[in-house]
Amino acid sequence: MTIKDLQPSIVWNNFYSLTRCPRPSKHEEIVRKFLLDWAAEHKIEAFADETGNVIMRVPATPGYEDLKTVVLQGHMDMVPQKNADVDHDFLKDPIETWIDGEWLRAKGTTLGADDGLGVAFAMAVAESPEVKHGPIEILITYDEETGMTGAQALKSGVLKGDILINIDSETEGELYVGCAGGLDTNASARYRRKKEPRAHLRYSLAVKGCQGGHSGMDIILCRANANRLMARVLLPLLDRCGVKLIDLEGGTLRNAIPREAFANVYVPKKKIAAAKRTVARIAKALKNEFAATDPKLEVVFEPCESDGSKYVSEEAALRFVRCIMACPDGVERMSDNMPGMVETSNNLAMVKIADGEFKLSTLMRSSVDSAKDALASRIRSVFELAGVKVRFTGGYSGWAPNASSEILAVMKNVYKKMFGKEPLVMAIHAGLECGILSGAYPHWDMVSMGPTLLSPHSPDERAYIPSVQKVWDFLQEVLVNIPRK
Repeated sequence: MTIKDLQPSIVWNNFYSLTRCPRPSKHEEIVRKFLLDWAAEHKIEAFADETGNVIMRVPATPGYEDLKTVVLQGHMDMVPQKNADVDHDFLKDPIETWIDGEWLRAKGTTLGADDGLGVAFAMAVAESPEVKHGPIEILITYDEETGMTGAQALKSGVLKGDILINIDSETEGELYVGCAGGLDTNASARYRRKKEPRAHLRYSLAVKGCQGGHSGMDIILCRANANRLMARVLLPLLDRCGVKLIDLEGGTLRNAIPREAFANVYVPKKKIAAAKRTVARIAKALKNEFAATDPKLEVVFEPCESDGSKYVSEEAALRFVRCIMACPDGVERMSDNMPGMVETSNNLAMVKIADGEFKLSTLMRSSVDSAKDALASRIRSVFELAGVKVRFTGGYSGWAPNASSEILAVMKNVYKKMFGKEPLVMAIHAGLECGILSGAYPHWDMVSMGPTLLSPHSPDERAYIPSVQKVWDFLQEVLVNIPRK
């Protein structure tokens, strides 16, 4: 069985087409063209706005013209993550999928169901003659994963809808009515480099096998952060074993929990045995600590051929590694208003020490703006005390729940009639575009929904196949029951 054999075929065939389109964030040219060509082939009005969002307009089914206009919204880009042993070019290669029981997975890469399935649902509504609906607009934004750029750039007045259904949440049976805001940290400093020392041997150090995951949805799972673990291994090596740091790199995306981190070091010949014991001791402790969340975690320390590389001055190396250790990471506070939801968190996302420059990036999230600001102040304090410059970018507020939402009431009633139980009404500790879009369209009544996905933003991303049929059936019934104008 392949993806084309799955039901509902109209949704899965559209998703399959999207897997053929390379579409990492900030490289959406191919998928944008595909979407516009697809719309033209199906005689659907479509255009790209002046920034690159794709907008489609679908007239009402005869007899449903007096329903309020619904905007179906998703994003065209995907997170490009792969396992280290996988040969895949996200700018050129399609995503290869396989069926694992009731789950659809990719072969060693992210699947792109976030948010390819959301876009596929909207396309299916647009092309199906069997779906009954009022006027429909489809908004497919770009660069959601690295800054929600398309949503930020959307101009008011382009869309005429009254209701927005975002199809980018990740648990079937849950309706989302709020989300966290975010803020990026960009820390940097220069350092002095020294020539390769005498009587030292070069070693590589790797922390790998961590599960990683979505820095919003999965932060509550307390999985290992490879950057933090690398600092835990390096600090005693630098401080007590005379090891000298050549370079370090960990994490690849601001919104993905780092799965791997790699460093190169010089080890004094007289201290090699002590360094090996230190690494083995810490590796054992880390494997015990994270046995439940990251069972494949491993720390690899092995000799490698020297190429005469310069190393980071001893003072700077210690300072930077201590910064990594001190930087907040993980859950900061749970929500008082919505039990079980994270209120505030920070993802220690990317670290690079190379060529005379130290760079570190984090992504903060919070449903409380003042708590996000307080965390930013703490992070600034950590780095400025260490003589590291800090710049904050990409800030956006969260999406506040609307208890009197008309579309929420419709969706709750429809769900209960169809499935015999109430859907869960939730807020999410992740950045949905709804909060940003409401800035340009404050009158929109909004809800977010979607099929069940696990481990988005990691190569373990997978989509629960039965949930796609449920969401498709539910979406069709919701569209029939949209309130009248």
